[in-house]
Amino acid sequence: MTELRLSAFGPHRAASFELGPATLFAGASGSGKSQALAAYEALAALGSGRTLDEVFPDPTARVPERARADADGRRGFRFGCTVDGPVGPVRLDLAVQAEPVLRIAGERLTQGDRVLLNTAQRDPRRRSVEAAWLTGGAIGMTRAPLPDDRLGTALLPLRVAGATAGQRCVLAAAEQVVVALRSVFPCDPRPERMRAPVPTGAGRLRRDCGNLADVLRRTRDECGTRHALLAGAARTGCAGPVVELAVRGPGGPGGGLVTALLERGPDRPATDLGRLGAGELRFLALALVLLTGPGVLAVDPAAELLSARQALTVLADGFDRDLDRSQSAELLRLALLSGARGHIRLVASVGERTAATARGVSGVSVVDLSP
Repeated sequence: MTELRLSAFGPHRAASFELGPATLFAGASGSGKSQALAAYEALAALGSGRTLDEVFPDPTARVPERARADADGRRGFRFGCTVDGPVGPVRLDLAVQAEPVLRIAGERLTQGDRVLLNTAQRDPRRRSVEAAWLTGGAIGMTRAPLPDDRLGTALLPLRVAGATAGQRCVLAAAEQVVVALRSVFPCDPRPERMRAPVPTGAGRLRRDCGNLADVLRRTRDECGTRHALLAGAARTGCAGPVVELAVRGPGGPGGGLVTALLERGPDRPATDLGRLGAGELRFLALALVLLTGPGVLAVDPAAELLSARQALTVLADGFDRDLDRSQSAELLRLALLSGARGHIRLVASVGERTAATARGVSGVSVVDLSP
């Protein structure tokens, strides 16, 4: 995703944000940092096939505060994105009715000046939208109803045969958008959930990073290079000497509890992760996220692409919460390191101190939302 558009979403009006390998939203409280990330996450969830009810449990929170209802009492919000890839830039724009009933009011998928998919609400009494997608030839457009609670773009592979050049164009653009939207990992590390030993499992990191110890076990056993990079980061972000990130417990999934600890060196006792501060735990979790990818993080990988070719976007609201300046700087370095390899993109909200440091870092884009 190269652009996030918030036409009317929360506090944002006619806003457009370019997204790079590392994009940080900064600004005062209430400026809309969290709303911007919520919009990105909502697009990702809709692209994965979730319904509007699942994605927007409180849809009125996304309606602009001064938005007026029309004669039928309808209010809503509008947002979208641009996804670049093999077929070039493709735009997705979405209008959602939040009141009186949550539903998609309109969706448009475009490539340049060409409309590939367009939907509109024709009959408020029906729970569907009238969709038209490019067919080409004598037919021009194919028209059919689609559900009004799901992203039409994500449904196109089930409805479009790909028998004509126009249909193949639609499918290629829709696939590009859906793959990009699905390749997202919203991350909110919770230190209080990382302190206790955890059962061994598949070693896929959850959103709250509560199974951090089990994932460290997996990276230690399966990827020595990444584990060494993580141990090196721990030397920067954790207090005191760190020789190694070790794991105590079973050597594989399927039983028992596992605990992670910092080895301090000869004649020094190791430190259980449960004894670390909140900032150190958040740092370790975020460093692990930035150094791994779809095979380790708990995301639904895009089967259309090989894992080595997938770029995962990490969403982190309050990225620098509980972190000191050196920890934040090290995480940005790791984000750029993984970004240069094409593995990870970072979209996060940060405080002013981190934003001030990041403004001088090549490759990091800071979006200032202050009025």
